[in-house]
Amino acid sequence: MSTAKHKVLIVDDEPDIRELIEYSLKKEGYQVFTATNGQEAVTEAKRTLPDLIILDIMMPKMDGIEACRILRSMNEFKNTFMVFLTARSEEYSEIAGFNVGADDYIAKPIKPRALVSRVNAILRRNVQAEAEEGNKLEIADLIIDREAYLVFRDGERITLAKKEFELLYLLASRPGKVYTRDVILNAIWEESVVVTNRTIDVHIRKLREKLGDRYISTVKGVGYKFEEK
Repeated sequence: MSTAKHKVLIVDDEPDIRELIEYSLKKEGYQVFTATNGQEAVTEAKRTLPDLIILDIMMPKMDGIEACRILRSMNEFKNTFMVFLTARSEEYSEIAGFNVGADDYIAKPIKPRALVSRVNAILRRNVQAEAEEGNKLEIADLIIDREAYLVFRDGERITLAKKEFELLYLLASRPGKVYTRDVILNAIWEESVVVTNRTIDVHIRKLREKLGDRYISTVKGVGYKFEEK
């Protein structure tokens, strides 16, 4: 995969961490930009429009959670990949991150080869999604045809209701991304329709009954994600 056109913003208050990640990604051909706190991250992101932002959580002036929340509120960063870089393993930190729009976590201490592989995989999915936009998703052993509202698994047609299809397409369009219930509600159901979390859970259960359990996983306390296996 050519990485020359991809831009990555690294946000961390530790110089050694920034330099290690910057070196590893530049070696792979990425354009790399850096910031030392959340405030700088917002400014630098608006200037450079990166494809991926790697954010530490604990930083001075503005932490990664708040920076992510601010960036997600801007139209130009609605679909930008945002990954938290953190040594913290508390569940509440992950839930807070996913709730403001994080796509994934990378744990410290940094392992350069593993980090590069993760970044490659994230941006490769983005390229595939862009190429398939408005047409079909071919992922795992599924073909999801948005124009025809058809789903095939290993060539066999799977019949889904309209909302089931829309929910599956939303999750599968960004494999590995955790979608909160609020995001799912806003994306799938009209504001005038009264929908509860139970409604989403029922649709997820129906999808699992028709497709099998391995495609959609539950992230406790947060929402759901599509597993690319």
